Amino acid sequence: MKKILFSILLTVPVLGFSQSFQVNLQGQKQTAMAGAGTGLALDEAAIFFNPGAVSFLKQNGIQGGAHAIFLKTAFKETGSNITQHNKNKIPTPFQAYAVFGNPENRLRFGIGAYTPFGGAMHWNEDWTGKYSVTSLDLQAIYIQPTLSLKLTDQIGIGGGLVYSMGKVDLRRALPYTSNGLQTTAQLKGDSHDFGWNAGIYIETLSGLTFGISHRSQVTAKVEDGDANFFNAPATVTASLPSRFNANLPLPATSTIGVGYAPSDKTKLALDVNWVWWHTYEDLTFYYDNNTSTPSARNYHDAATFRLGIQNETTSFLTLRAGVGYALSPVSKGYVTPEVPDADRLLLSAGIGLKPTERLGIDFSFLYENVKARTETNIESGLNGTFKTVAYIPGMSLSYKF
Repeated sequence: MKKILFSILLTVPVLGFSQSFQVNLQGQKQTAMAGAGTGLALDEAAIFFNPGAVSFLKQNGIQGGAHAIFLKTAFKETGSNITQHNKNKIPTPFQAYAVFGNPENRLRFGIGAYTPFGGAMHWNEDWTGKYSVTSLDLQAIYIQPTLSLKLTDQIGIGGGLVYSMGKVDLRRALPYTSNGLQTTAQLKGDSHDFGWNAGIYIETLSGLTFGISHRSQVTAKVEDGDANFFNAPATVTASLPSRFNANLPLPATSTIGVGYAPSDKTKLALDVNWVWWHTYEDLTFYYDNNTSTPSARNYHDAATFRLGIQNETTSFLTLRAGVGYALSPVSKGYVTPEVPDADRLLLSAGIGLKPTERLGIDFSFLYENVKARTETNIESGLNGTFKTVAYIPGMSLSYKF
């Protein structure tokens, strides 16, 4: 009984991140351009997109903003005519940046706080996949102090240390009841870890700009996480753990970006992201009763292609738009209901308003259409078709000084 119980509990794909939970919403202007921005010195969000471009910003400034993610996922079990939907749960990833230092000097300073991983997936407690997951809340907040140096009038380099604060709360049903109530498990924990972000930015006389950036992997170490059980029958209570440890890779990302200004008012941007998901080979939980169980993931590296345009229509109004395509890192047989991932199309638009010379207001909207994917999960046996769309509005305020 004890071995069976732990096999059920530990094969939960908890805390696994994929394209679905890699949040590419670190700047409103860039989001409105499908997330492109590595090859441009656009605004303070260069702290995230390319620290090497920070030294090319013409003004100092601060900005803060947030997005709201409206995620709609449908699941239809193979052989069933019933379509089940996730609950409405709206995560709000945020971003905040500040850039300091004399713009005439070669050295600039900055600090950023943003959420590159996170999300929420909630299902009804009695849905078909309740033994895989009923709810999952994830958040990883990165804080990044940054230095940027203009080596020449055309080349800048920069980098920053990343301090990561992560939280997770996963719940699922267990195949037991007590007094007619379903037994449920909750795994809850946090992590505090370090990484880095670096980039190089190059301007040319022809109007082309280039950027290369790399954000390192952060291995989130959850130590002494809480393992809680509700409505567990007395016959299994003695076999249940109370604490767990796990190491979870938040993958590195390498990006090449190109910018082009066909006129003084218009900018084009192309980014190609390469996410190093191959490091996520398995997930092992270590419990406080000397039990551990590995669970295979076998993710593969995946790319995203982003193309955006910005046009300063008037001194007050700027228009933006973009299109992108993201490839899923989740291999066949490993799709899970908290990460119902597949290749996705990205469409975006946005406007920027400039009421004064110092004040800016930016709005963005991103639409993500995730392809329908029919899979049988190797470990849980859950068999069916997932279809997801996401609607993501956002807004930020900025002030130049």
